[in-house]
Amino acid sequence: MRGPVAPPQVPLSASRGELFGDLVRDSVERLERRFPQLAEVEFMVGDVPGPPGGVDAGWNDEAVPLGVMVEAVDGRAARIVVFRRPVEIRAKSRDERAMLVHEIVVEQVAELLGLSPETVDPRYGSD
Repeated sequence: MRGPVAPPQVPLSASRGELFGDLVRDSVERLERRFPQLAEVEFMVGDVPGPPGGVDAGWNDEAVPLGVMVEAVDGRAARIVVFRRPVEIRAKSRDERAMLVHEIVVEQVAELLGLSPETVDPRYGSD
């Protein structure tokens, strides 16, 4: 008789999307300590950006966005979306992805708050 490899509440593996979402959450948690108002912002993961002219307007065929910030409107919270597939294409290792995701989140938060990325995270841009 064979039993389960792990208890039902313990996932045997996480999907790439779930792992990517964890990177975004880790980055947001780091920034929320300095900027508690980020608790009101929706942070999301999208697979790929939509076509130009939609929410993601402002990009062209040569520059695919890695993230986008949508300001609060009509009672809807501001949103920051990080696009998983373009990030995965640019960063091969988990560490590279984590660094790139954090840079994207910092840049979008800076835009939302009207600050420089270096003000949002003093380590921004340093390797």
